[in-house]
Amino acid sequence: MYDLVAFGEAMIRLTAPEYMRLEQVSSLSITAGGAEMNVAVNAAQLGLKTAWVSRLVDNWSGRYIQNKGRELGVDMSNIVWVDFDGVGFERNGFYHLEMGAGPRASSVTYDRGHSAISKVKPGEIKWDTIFQDARWFHLSGITPALSVSAATVSAEALQAAQAAGVKTSYDLNFRSKLWSADEAQAVNKQMMDHINVLIGNEEDFEKSLGFTAEGTTESYSKLEPDSYKEVAQRVKETYPNIEMIGTTLRDAKTGWLNDWRTLLYDGEDFYLSRIYENLELVDRVGGGDSFSSGLIFSLLNGKSSQEAVDFAGGYSALAHTFPGDFNWATVAEAEKAMQAGSVRISR
Repeated sequence: MYDLVAFGEAMIRLTAPEYMRLEQVSSLSITAGGAEMNVAVNAAQLGLKTAWVSRLVDNWSGRYIQNKGRELGVDMSNIVWVDFDGVGFERNGFYHLEMGAGPRASSVTYDRGHSAISKVKPGEIKWDTIFQDARWFHLSGITPALSVSAATVSAEALQAAQAAGVKTSYDLNFRSKLWSADEAQAVNKQMMDHINVLIGNEEDFEKSLGFTAEGTTESYSKLEPDSYKEVAQRVKETYPNIEMIGTTLRDAKTGWLNDWRTLLYDGEDFYLSRIYENLELVDRVGGGDSFSSGLIFSLLNGKSSQEAVDFAGGYSALAHTFPGDFNWATVAEAEKAMQAGSVRISR
């Protein structure tokens, strides 16, 4: 039995060290990452039994991704493996990251065309078996953005999870480098009837579903919670099967300093975490995935809505303090952060 099943793409992540540009460097830091795998890894680190489902080419990069998941406590036995043909008609994705500093934003370059997961076929993954006795299924809008077939299998997975009585969460995760807002909305609107918990920030809700928060700026910064509440209410009215809507609110002051807060709407009331002011960033990639992880962990453990948004807020704030996509914070550290605990050295 799995507490959490996640489905999506993971890539090899290559990062330029010491805030350098990629063209400056003579070496790169390597790890793995990807929205749904990040959630599975984080939830496993928090103590849940998790599984990650995907499709990978059987070469060094595929085995690296598999080994990284295993190392961090995720069941990787449900991967569909594709033989490596030596030519590259199917491949595993890569992404390259330059870390921002001061007024310079971080920058991601994707190299994921023709990836194995983009060629996944309906019926190829045995969802009935995977969801047997499972408790939760998580997916993001990145996966259906990869290809028409990936979108079809994403919908297939959500429907199978719903039929099996498995709770579902969906992080809208709009990526302009993968598809347009019109394309995203055409696909995402069809997913909504199969989702229990919907997650996304202000850009995600506008680009992926067509709901705009009042006061949204071009850079999606300094958004007031009250204006976002109206968006959440409109989403709930449009899709009444959605039980909860969660979001992260980020005010990116510089490449190093952000204000961070999380919000949860349970269909009746709104719950806000504390504000993490002037959050010093080591790496902001995966912050939203950590919010999803913390929220799922809390709800599966029977926490109240306020407790859930507080924990997810503290846990996701801590994610920004670690390099890489994954969150290395413990439950105790997240609980201390959400209570505004001391940052003096623990001795």
